Amino acid sequence: MKLVSLAQAGREITSDILKSGGLMENTEPPSMEGLETFVAKNKGLKMDSKPAVNGSASVQSQILSSAQWFTSKSVKKTPPSAVTSIIDGLKRLYNEKLKPLEATYRFNDFVSPFLTNSDFDAKPMVMLLGQYSTGKTTFIKHLLRCNYPGAHIGPEPTTDRFVVVMSGPDERTIPGNTIAVHADLPFSGLTTFGGAFLSKFECSQMSHPLLDQVTFVDTPGVLSGEKQRTQRTYDFTGVISWFAAKCDLILLLFDPHKLDISDEFKRVIASLRGNDDKIRVVLNKADQVDTQQLMRVYGALMWSLGKVLNTPEVVRVYIGSFNDKPINGEVVGPIEQELFEKEQDDLLMDLIDIPKKACDRQINEFVKRARAAKIHAYIISHLKKEMPAMMGKAKAQQRLIDNLEDEFAKVQREFHLPGGDFPNVEHFREVLNSYNIDKFEKLKPKMIQVVDDMLAYEIPELLKNFRNPYE
Repeated sequence: MKLVSLAQAGREITSDILKSGGLMENTEPPSMEGLETFVAKNKGLKMDSKPAVNGSASVQSQILSSAQWFTSKSVKKTPPSAVTSIIDGLKRLYNEKLKPLEATYRFNDFVSPFLTNSDFDAKPMVMLLGQYSTGKTTFIKHLLRCNYPGAHIGPEPTTDRFVVVMSGPDERTIPGNTIAVHADLPFSGLTTFGGAFLSKFECSQMSHPLLDQVTFVDTPGVLSGEKQRTQRTYDFTGVISWFAAKCDLILLLFDPHKLDISDEFKRVIASLRGNDDKIRVVLNKADQVDTQQLMRVYGALMWSLGKVLNTPEVVRVYIGSFNDKPINGEVVGPIEQELFEKEQDDLLMDLIDIPKKACDRQINEFVKRARAAKIHAYIISHLKKEMPAMMGKAKAQQRLIDNLEDEFAKVQREFHLPGGDFPNVEHFREVLNSYNIDKFEKLKPKMIQVVDDMLAYEIPELLKNFRNPYE
């Protein structure tokens, strides 16, 4: 400080002055004008809570606290200041905590591809499922109040491909292979289904205020009969399952004249397992039948769904005619017309709530994925442990694959895991056939503990620090 005083007095700082202490004793304290103003403008430094006697004590405490913050050993690879929202926090947790576990035990090959930043930043999605000519494309047109590029509507099976209707600068359609490699769109995981599917996939973009909030997924009509099933050159139910995990809402559309649930439709509904909270059933074109017929149709639909969904709870069914035409007053009376209007309002309110619930849905899906990755790691490491050290590896692998259900039960008992979180045995066995179990990794408890700590502490802390951006 004395050297600063000498410099402010205009003296030249030399080695002779430093050696002679007498010259430095007669100097006055240095002038520190503007320092407090500079510190107050610096938003990165926190003000000390204790009242200071003078300005110098306050400045000193702030500098010490900031130095401790920057040199703390608890600072992560990504500093907390880089996380500005819940979505940013989930990205950081996935890349630093969950993705290493998935890569070690090949979770991306067995269950789901790795997540990218576009998966976290994507808009909420609504998928429409149903048999042909149940009004899926018309439903989207009804919400948009206009046609979207590439839309075809007719009584025959017109939509023969998966169409993603989303916001864009101009009206155009983009082929599936182009979408799958687009870094800003969350569809890169669809490349696992091959070119046969990507040729039946396209994106329809248009500028619309509703599409700025929600993305719609129009699907091909589910058909019945052996001929229609064998003509699909890609894994139809696998694609449905992939979209179901990404979507915020799944609408199953039925027609009063098409209440039968075919074998393929049963497989499609079965592929929605684990996403039951997203499913809503819509009985469309209800103005085509009178009151008595509608009562019988509703009962038959509930009976059919009860056999397929295998849940004791009653699924929510919206009844109405969701198109841009007026309700057929010659068939339905004023009571039914009022019912259709109320049902339509309820469904629209459900759709309006989607952006508000999108952040909560992403957290829910993230936690669900973390739990699935943990169980997958336990299964893979258990299979590795059951392999012999030297001889008979081929026979041991075949025995493990044949008795996969028993191995799942052993893992469940050993680690006290819930049975409902385990993957589908047949699908797991099918993928496992193409791998050498002896090449798998052993159990690494530290990686499991990192994910457990993330679920127990870091995600709750993230929710505590940041609010839902849509609230």
